[in-house]
Amino acid sequence: MEDYVIEMLHITKEFPGIIANDDITLQLKRGEIHALLGENGAGKSTLMSVLFGLYTPEKGVIKKDGKEVKISNPNDATALGIGMVHQHFMLVDIFSVLDNIILGAEPSKFGFLTKADARKKVIELSEKYNLKVDPDAMVEDITVGMQQRVEILKMLYRDNDILIFDEPTAVLTPQEIDELMAIMKELAKEGKSILFITHKLNEIMEVADRCSILRKGKYIGTVDVANSSKEELSSMMVGRDVKFAVDKTEAKPGEEVLKVENVCVKSKLHKNDSVHNVSFNVRAGEIVCIAGIDGNGQTEFVGGLTGLEDISSGKITLCGEDITKKSIRYKNTHGMSHVPEDRHKHGLVLDYTVEENMILQRYFEPQFSKHGIIKKDAMREYSDRLSEAFDVRSGKGSKSITRSMSGGNQQKAIIAREMDRDHKLLIAVQPTRGLDVGAIEYIHKEIVKERDNGSAILLVSLELDEVMNLSDRILVMYEGEIVGEVDPKTTSLQELGLYMSGAKRDDRKEA
Repeated sequence: MEDYVIEMLHITKEFPGIIANDDITLQLKRGEIHALLGENGAGKSTLMSVLFGLYTPEKGVIKKDGKEVKISNPNDATALGIGMVHQHFMLVDIFSVLDNIILGAEPSKFGFLTKADARKKVIELSEKYNLKVDPDAMVEDITVGMQQRVEILKMLYRDNDILIFDEPTAVLTPQEIDELMAIMKELAKEGKSILFITHKLNEIMEVADRCSILRKGKYIGTVDVANSSKEELSSMMVGRDVKFAVDKTEAKPGEEVLKVENVCVKSKLHKNDSVHNVSFNVRAGEIVCIAGIDGNGQTEFVGGLTGLEDISSGKITLCGEDITKKSIRYKNTHGMSHVPEDRHKHGLVLDYTVEENMILQRYFEPQFSKHGIIKKDAMREYSDRLSEAFDVRSGKGSKSITRSMSGGNQQKAIIAREMDRDHKLLIAVQPTRGLDVGAIEYIHKEIVKERDNGSAILLVSLELDEVMNLSDRILVMYEGEIVGEVDPKTTSLQELGLYMSGAKRDDRKEA
């Protein structure tokens, strides 16, 4: 008999209007890295939430070390040594990193909180696994990538031996992903068993021992990764063959749409600027990408560009009009669409329905309102059309509460809304974050179609494959400055990496 540390047998979990898990069996061997693969909304996160005690299944049993166990809540899971890094972080923004890590497992003596030992343990874990977090930083002030590390430390701090990673690399840079892969291998070597939800086939091929595939809530099969291929996995996941290359013709840039001149944005964390003297332009019919390692000013720059942050100096021109001091709504109604980096903070109102989110920036237009009253039929019709076009899946369709949807489907809803609005400039920040290969293929096609229809596209991405495949020009940002401009057709990943790490700089701009 196999040495299974966890067995989930015939699990069925239903929500109103949808069977998220339909008679699924998953078995995790001791000391293995087991990948869970499936499209957005296939039921992966739901299945892991059942194992972590966030949901109770209608049918099925869970066994640990061969014995049936009841997991009614996360405390039961923690007591059994099961930890989970959630796709959407479970962090308290106004707490420090250290306070978030020990929350719920606070060390105390005689009823008083004793942080010194906890702090020491967190620093030791951080150094051992090369996570490099500042325990005193406030969570609201650190990057999304750094928040991911805090989630991982929360799990390691509790000495869990069954680790669930739900899309752990969705927000990490290529370098951080490599580090995480190394960490996962090290944890498995130490005897920990890992369940790893991801859409990224390269990661599965690199790090997983076995891979189980779900499609539309049903179990498709489990394969040994060493005897499989990316093509076989993607075909099992989507139910058809997927193209990994982006089909696009040569760009035919037209008139200048966006002009950025000497833009500076102040930092919230220190006295220096996060963004220094950034200047470039984007023309109609081209895709310009800002590449860089996370935390080098991209977030602050896009904030300044879209109006989410104040710029301290410089000028932004859209279609010949100075929009530097204009409001966010003005920018939205005068040609700017924005797929934000943080879909929960800036992209959606999670407790609104899908249809309400689809018209967030347009509810006041005559198409959707009359005398200040929303036209519900028009809103529903519009939302249904976009949901069908972009394959946004949810239990109750346009009436679904957005919070109840998978992260990938939330992302597709934002992309559908922003692409459908009348715009001259599309700013797309991490547009395919958390999407499966089938959805990525579709979104990439849509972005290229936008370009070919004459839109200017400013892409901000940490995915090097996406940067190289989609861009017509690449600008590299390092420590808040544009340090190089390269042509994706003539550059290499190595050269791009040198610019991104600050080892190379293009000084021609200063001439």
